[in-house]
Amino acid sequence: MPSAPSAAHPSPEIERAPRNFAWQEFTAIPRYQFLIELALPLPWLLLSVWLYNGSLWFLGPIASFFFFLCCLRLNHEAIHNNLGLARRWDHVVMHGLGALMMGSNHADAFCHLQHHKDTLGADDHEGHCATMPAWQVLLYGPRFPVDLNLAAWRQGGPVWRRRLLIDWLLVAGFGALCLSSGLRGLQLHVLFMLLGQCMTAFFAVWITHQGTIGTGLAGRSQRGPMAWLAYQMFYHREHHLFPKVPVSRLKDLAERLDRDVPGYAAARLPVTEVLDPAPAPAVRAATGAQGASQEVR
Repeated sequence: MPSAPSAAHPSPEIERAPRNFAWQEFTAIPRYQFLIELALPLPWLLLSVWLYNGSLWFLGPIASFFFFLCCLRLNHEAIHNNLGLARRWDHVVMHGLGALMMGSNHADAFCHLQHHKDTLGADDHEGHCATMPAWQVLLYGPRFPVDLNLAAWRQGGPVWRRRLLIDWLLVAGFGALCLSSGLRGLQLHVLFMLLGQCMTAFFAVWITHQGTIGTGLAGRSQRGPMAWLAYQMFYHREHHLFPKVPVSRLKDLAERLDRDVPGYAAARLPVTEVLDPAPAPAVRAATGAQGASQEVR
């Protein structure tokens, strides 16, 4: 299994949020939005357990994938305090999700905040796998959550260590409950959550950053049906530029950036070209293709 890079590479120059761009309005969300975010994973969890317990068990991993994806979105919002809740409740959400997802979300939180401070740089424990080829990051996947936990434990200090301990006590308790229940649905849930943890490096980091080193882009960004299918988590470039904008508003933010910021749309790299629309002619004409990312810095 590939080991983690030494993280000795210098921090690359990454684009910053465009100046004089009105974005604050996109932080506004309805007061009930946190309920929507909390509810998003639940149908997929119930569907997966139901499928695992029946004759259609082989379809269960699809539901588990979307459950894990919705949990990543919810956890992401909690990390950035974008749920509109008091900060202590963000931590409660992360602890609870960690148990359901069979991993420490506070280790993810510590490393994700560092990822924003030093994107793809020497101190980016989360993003270093973006430099790997696809086959290598898949092999590295099981090591990825271990490295995040070690980084958070060693660098986070006593507060973060206490949060990690709570996470793992909850994971151990919930995992033991599921495995000892005798219910195939819960047992397979644990199995596929552990598999999801092993695939996080690929699906949550690599596909949104691979190929961006040297471009100056903060990340890749999707448009069209695939962005919708990914629950808007593929508006990754926009998230890096404006991390205080909730995921539910990133589509609106991206549309304004494409329209109003010279060079923004032309510089975009999609997560996948499948069903990704090219910029509209009016947007292409307004942005121009030459030196596109320079205007954004």
